[in-house]
Amino acid sequence: MAACDLSKIQKELLEFARLRDWEQFHAPKNLAMALSVEASELLEHFQWLNEQQSKTLNVEKKHAVSLEMADVFIYLMRMATELKVDILAAVEEKIKINNDKYPVEKVRGSSKKYNEYE
Repeated sequence: MAACDLSKIQKELLEFARLRDWEQFHAPKNLAMALSVEASELLEHFQWLNEQQSKTLNVEKKHAVSLEMADVFIYLMRMATELKVDILAAVEEKIKINNDKYPVEKVRGSSKKYNEYE
């Protein structure tokens, strides 16, 4: 599958909302709540599965999970548009922050949070 352009996706999502007169409902707080709901729907697919089962989803379950992942992504992109956040720049910044917070030599193989290791 070809790489996609995030700005193109954001424009398509904005046009989708505009055509339906849904922009009025897309305040950042509403989008954050909707994103949380969609993340919960994604989580629901994994409820009661053990780790191995969660790694080996059947075709139908994997497709359903992929659509929930898309819903989460869509609301995140709408929120980025509304708040005028360059999401790729924010991701790059966060990766740098995480590299500083979690140096390999201190955290390799550990699930501890950054403030729990010595």
